[in-house]
Parts: sequence; structure tokens; C-alpha cells
Amino acid sequence: MSGLIKISPSILSADFSKLGNEVIALEKAGADYIHIDVMDGHFVPNLTIGPEVIKKLRPLTKKVFDVHLMISPVDNFIKDFANAGADIITFHPEATIDTAKTIKLIKKENKKVGISLKPKSQINLIEKHLDQVDLILIMSVEPGFAGQKFMPEVLEKTKSLREIIDTKNLNVDIEIDGGINFENCNLAKKAGANILVSGSTIFKENNGDLKKNIEILKKN
Repeated sequence: MSGLIKISPSILSADFSKLGNEVIALEKAGADYIHIDVMDGHFVPNLTIGPEVIKKLRPLTKKVFDVHLMISPVDNFIKDFANAGADIITFHPEATIDTAKTIKLIKKENKKVGISLKPKSQINLIEKHLDQVDLILIMSVEPGFAGQKFMPEVLEKTKSLREIIDTKNLNVDIEIDGGINFENCNLAKKAGANILVSGSTIFKENNGDLKKNIEILKKN
């Protein structure tokens, strides 16, 4: 796993009236990935975008589409999001009755596999699957809405996961998502995260200077 920090801006905080332009601007600004939050109003209390929107965005950029599925039952939708252009498909273990089967379904589509842990979800939910996945997404807010405050209590879980991954010499990224800003991004990095998801900070700080905000998050 690379020691370089990657930034995955969350388009949940973008201007949805010009989403295509926002994605193009993020690529120009130096984003590593584009983070796409998919919510179903059932697994989490909010509704966002579906596969059709991702399909329309896909031709606009070659950046990795980092798609976080907050939907249940998740297995029914994996093929749709794979076909729409997702590169990484991340799901929650609570959204499936068989985590191993869901991992296989994503791999069958030749996509990278991510598993996400909500703030109260424990490592033991996913530990036996670590050698089968590419990414662990640690939620540092309760999933569902943009603009929430970072929960520092998830940093211990992040550190523990980093130790397990490094001890087993696994090639697994640790991504952190929720309330990441210029002040706490360093804490996330020190805990072992190497991909930072950020929405409000990237789109709103420094008068919306995307390039500057991405660079600060990378270097802080």
C-alpha cells in the first residue's frame, strides 16, 4: 500500500445543478478519486443519486469513481453500479446477509471492493474478510447527511485496523469519511488513513478554491 495520501472529494457537497462541471473541476484541481455517496432512504435516512447519474458523469473524467453504497439489500444493485462506471464499490456489512458473497459479487464485476464501518460498527464485523478487500472506509460521522461534525472516537478503530493490516502485510487502503477538515485531517493520517474523503471543506473553504483546499488536506 502506498504511503501517499489521496483525496477523494465527496460530490454530496457539490452544486447538483452543475454536477458534471463540478466533477471536471475536481479533476483539474488534483482530486485523486471522486467519492460518490449513494443513499436509499432505507439503510440511511436520506436519498441521493442512482446509477443513471453515475453513468452520465462517467465520460467526463478518467478519475477513479469511489462509490459508497449506503443501500440495503446491497447485492441487488451491485451490477447496476458496476455497469454505470464505479471503480471501487464499498458496502456496509449490515446491508447484506452474507458479506463474503457480496465481496464475490463485486469481484465478479472486476471492481475493487470496499467495506465500510459506521462509527459504532466494530472491527470484528470485517476482520476475517480483510485479505479479500481493497479498501476499508471508516465513517467518522453517522452516514446519511453532509456537513456533520467529525467524531474523534473513530480514530482508535482506525489505528487498530492499520496495525492489523500492516502486521498481516495486506495491501488494503484505509479511507476516512465524515467532517474531515484542515484541523482534523492530520489526526486521521496519524491514525493510519491514507485516503481522505472531504465534501464541505473542499467545496466551501477559501471561497471554493478546490485546488487549494485539496492541496491543504494533502499536506497538512
